[in-house]
Amino acid sequence: MAGGKIKKEKTQKGGSGPSNHHFQGGIPFHKSKGQHILKNPLLIDSIIQKSGIKPTDVILEIGPGTGNLTKKLLEAGKSVVAVELDPRMVLELQRRFQGTPYSNRLKVIQGDVLKCDLPYFDICVANIPYQISSPLTFKLLSHRPLFRCAVIMFQREFAMRLVAQPGDTLYCRLSVNTQLLARVNHLLKVGRNNFRPPPKVDSSVLTPDGSSDDAEISLCVSALGDTLGDMSMDTDEVKDDDDVEMDDGDTKTSEFKDKVLSVLKLGGFEDKRSSKLTQADFMHLLSLFNKAGIHFS
Repeated sequence: MAGGKIKKEKTQKGGSGPSNHHFQGGIPFHKSKGQHILKNPLLIDSIIQKSGIKPTDVILEIGPGTGNLTKKLLEAGKSVVAVELDPRMVLELQRRFQGTPYSNRLKVIQGDVLKCDLPYFDICVANIPYQISSPLTFKLLSHRPLFRCAVIMFQREFAMRLVAQPGDTLYCRLSVNTQLLARVNHLLKVGRNNFRPPPKVDSSVLTPDGSSDDAEISLCVSALGDTLGDMSMDTDEVKDDDDVEMDDGDTKTSEFKDKVLSVLKLGGFEDKRSSKLTQADFMHLLSLFNKAGIHFS
């Protein structure tokens, strides 16, 4: 709901209505736009409790939908900035809180969260469209000024990639880049039946305190330090050194390859797999490359 394009829905044969509509309060939800609204109040309360929201916090919510989570965020924090792409949902939010004590503490921004400038916030709590998971994660990690924490609902496999450790099957560039800039911990698992309409996959929530419950998908990211150059958003696994093809016929390429191999040998990495390296290993290898005059952007 907060990111991506709004596409025209295909009509059913013999009718003019969309084929994948689910309703709440008269508003149709579209699976194709990642619109899966949290409907379980106990789950919402659990997310609020585990988020560690302070009464002085400015909270960023992405894809608020009809405001089920928004209401609880307003009760817990100082104010909420909600970014919503769908104009229908924006109107529903405004109607829902108009004339209530929360109306002056809620700011709604209509737009694509991946394209708009985010205002200051202390904590981000969001049930996001899963198709924007990777670019949104890196946008939050590069956001300045630094925020304290983000508690985000992700598709389960994506969440498991974020918390994967060296040697795990899902350990990849996404794992390395995210863990370099944040403490990432699994908070709880969320079953698909907690949503309307139910998605085809389970979800997970991650938090910085390392707590873990047996539920579905939920995630929390705690931003740390400064961004170290441009970060790759590729979620594919890190390729092993012997998977990289280089043209030995080119003199310059051959010289560069020899230089790279000498750095790997110097650090004792020539026989190691990238999927087994720890954060400390990657940082040590990076320092060796820099000392050899090889830099990465």
